[in-house]
This record gives sequence, structure tokens and C-alpha cells, in this order.
Amino acid sequence: MSQSHKKLETNIGLMAVFIIVAISLGGLVEILPLIFQDQVQNPAPGVKPYPALQLAGRDVYIREGCYNCHSQMVRPFRSETERYGPYSVAGESVYDRPFQWGSKRTGPDLARVGGRYSDEWHYIHLSNPRDVVPESNMPPYDWLKQRPVDGKLVQKKMRILKRFGDPYTDDQIAKAAEAVAGKNEMDALVAYLQGLGRARSAR
Repeated sequence: MSQSHKKLETNIGLMAVFIIVAISLGGLVEILPLIFQDQVQNPAPGVKPYPALQLAGRDVYIREGCYNCHSQMVRPFRSETERYGPYSVAGESVYDRPFQWGSKRTGPDLARVGGRYSDEWHYIHLSNPRDVVPESNMPPYDWLKQRPVDGKLVQKKMRILKRFGDPYTDDQIAKAAEAVAGKNEMDALVAYLQGLGRARSAR
């Protein structure tokens, strides 16, 4: 072992500096090119910001940790595209904060689930998954029917997202509370699921 290498391994402070530098350089090499690519900055054709009810449903989806078992990322392999549809592109996730890509699949990928099943199927599935998928180990979410969607909170979120660049109009924001009036969190979650992948699948 060389003296310089031995010195590095025995000096914890110096080792920490080298680790931080190595991780920082690796991160920059992976992240910086993405920042300047148009496909990351510009929405894919047909992709629009979530309407009020879908936006509320997406928040429920994230809050309940659905991403822990369901990815939203179809990889560019034949086995994936034949099962789920067209592979995912970065422009589909321009309005997703945080994006729902990933690799964990206890359940199926949901990137193209919109329109694949009826609303009724989703309501039954969310209420008791085993009624439609007997082998499912997904927990029931029947209690979401008891939780109303907060229209004022949805409006507030849309205003904040507009500051981040989501092209919501003042009229869309003003009508957000009306759009979710009388809706519960299960309604919102079903609306979100039914909207997933519609723009890309239609191409």
C-alpha cells in the first residue's frame, strides 16, 4: 500500500472530503446534462397540467405512498411496451413534482392505466382490491370516501404551481373549488388514475 493511500485511509477528515468530491462530481455528470435538455423542460405533446380534481387525487396518491408499490415508468423494452404501452419520456413528467418514475413494482406500473378500466372498477378495487384481483396484497382504501376534497387547498396549490411555471389560467384557479365541490378523496384518486398516460397512449 502506498503512503498516500495509507494516509487517505487513516485520516477520516481527508477521506470524507474525497468522498464528498467524488459524489458531487458524479452527481453533476448525471444531473447537469438533463437541465439543458429540451425534453426535460418542455411537455410532451398533449401533456397539460392536472385539472383540479386530478391534482387533488395526485396528492392523495403521494400521501398514501402508492409510489412505494407502483412505478410510473415504462422502460423502452419490448416486454414493457407490449404489456403497458409506449415507453415513458421525460416530457410526460414536466408537471410532476415529485415525478413518479421508479423501479419498485409490488403492483403493476400505472403510467398508462388511464382508460384501461372503468371508473366502477377503480372504485371497487380501491374499496377492496381482492374483489377484482383475488391475489392482490394491496390494502383497502374505502375510508377515502369519507374524506371530502378541500377546494380552497386545491386553489392554493394551483397558485403555487403557477409560480413554478405550470400554465394554469386565473379562470382555472378561480373555478377549482367549484370543480371539486361535493367530491371525496376517492373520487379524486380515481380521476387521477384515469388521466394517467392518456396523452402518450393516444399518439
